[in-house]
Amino acid sequence: MINFERFTLKNGLKVLYHHDKTSPIVAMNILYNVGARDEDPELTGFAHLFEHLMFGGSLNIPKYDVPLEKVGGENNAFTNNDFTNYYLTVPVENIETAFWLESDRMLNLAFSEKSLEVQRKVVIEEYKQRYLNQPYGDIWLLLRPLIFKVHPYRWATIGKDIEHIEKATMEDVKSFYTRFYNPSNAILSIVGDLSLDYVKELCVKWFESIEAGNPYQRSLPVEPPQTKPIFMEVERDVPVNALYKIYRMCSRTDADYHATDLLSDVLSNGNSSRLHLELHKKKGLFSQISAFISGDLEPGFFVVAGYLNDGVDMKLADEAITTELNSLIVNGVEEEELQKVQNKVEANLVYSEISGLDKAMNLCYFELLGDAQMANAEIDKYLMVTTSDVQRVARNIFTSQNSTTLYYRAKTQDTQNN
Repeated sequence: MINFERFTLKNGLKVLYHHDKTSPIVAMNILYNVGARDEDPELTGFAHLFEHLMFGGSLNIPKYDVPLEKVGGENNAFTNNDFTNYYLTVPVENIETAFWLESDRMLNLAFSEKSLEVQRKVVIEEYKQRYLNQPYGDIWLLLRPLIFKVHPYRWATIGKDIEHIEKATMEDVKSFYTRFYNPSNAILSIVGDLSLDYVKELCVKWFESIEAGNPYQRSLPVEPPQTKPIFMEVERDVPVNALYKIYRMCSRTDADYHATDLLSDVLSNGNSSRLHLELHKKKGLFSQISAFISGDLEPGFFVVAGYLNDGVDMKLADEAITTELNSLIVNGVEEEELQKVQNKVEANLVYSEISGLDKAMNLCYFELLGDAQMANAEIDKYLMVTTSDVQRVARNIFTSQNSTTLYYRAKTQDTQNN
C-alpha cells in the first residue's frame, strides 16, 4: 500500500507525495505526458531526442549532471511510445538541489546549435548500433508497420526514419519542447522522509512560477480491427532463425489487461511454463522462446517470439506455436497453473513497493492512467482473474485473422557467398 498526498499547483502541475521514513534518500520522478505516439508522422523520434536534450543544460545550469553528482545524487530517464520519464535520487538534506535542477529545465531548456548537433549525432549512432548493426535489431522496425497501419504505434521510439532526426531544425525542436514540456503536461512525485508542508513549499518555490503552457488534448487515429493474417519473411546475417507471432490486444486500462498479462505468464514465465516445457524442453524446436505483452496505454500487442534450433523447419515451429495457443483456447488453464503465475506477480508487485524510486515511478504512472490510487489495487486485480477469464482472452486474441507473423531467417552459407 502506497499512502500518498496529492495536490495541484496553480500552473496545473500535479504533485504526488509519499512520506517514507525508511530511507535517507529521496526519490523524485517527473513524467511528461508525451511519447512517440504524439509525434508528427513526418518528424518522428523527437520524444527520444528530448530524453537526450534534457540533460544538455538549461537556462541557469550549463550541465545537469555536475551539480547533482556533487550532492550525491543519481539520475536517468527513459522514453516509450506513451510517455517520457525522468527520475533521480538524492540524499534528503540535498533535496532542494533536485527541485532546482528539474524546475530549471522545465522552465527553459538551453537550446544551442552545438547541443542539438551533439545529441543528434548520439541518437543517429544509437540508431545504427541498436537497430541496424546489431543482430535482430531491425525486427521491431519491420513489425510495427505491419501491426499498425494508421496509429502512431507504427513507429518505434527511435523514430520511423532516422532522416527525421538528421533534418530536424532548431525551430522543430523548440516547438516540440514548448508544446509538451510544461507544467500542465507533467506529473511530479516525491518519495522520502520530508514533511508535506516542506514538499509543498519547495514545489511552490521552484515550479509554480513556470507558465502552465497550453493543455495538450490528445486525438490520435484509431487503428481499425485486423481482418486477415499478415505475413512477412526476411533474410538477415544473423546466427539462427527467429520466429515472431504477434496478436493485437487490449489497452492498459481495459478490464481484460490483467488476464492478458497472466496469459503471457502462463505461456512463458519460468521453466515450467507451457512454451518452455513443450517447445523447448520436450520437442526441442526452440533454443529460446518467450511470450510477453507490449503493455501500451492504447490497444497494443501480444508477442510470442523464439529462436529456432538448427535444422528446425520454420513452418513446423510456427504450427507448433499455434497448437499450443489452440490448446489454451480449447482446454483452458488449470487452477494451480494460474495460481502459480498470480503468486509470482504478487511477489513482484510487493517487492516493487520497497524501493522509494519504484514507488515514485508507480505513483506517476498510475496517475497518468487515471488515478495514482490504482497502484494500490493492482495486486487485487491480478488475483481476481479466473481461469475462465484467461481462456476467454485467449479465445479472443489467438485467431488467425488477428495474427502477424515474421519469419526472420538466417542467411545460409550459399546466400552469403553469393
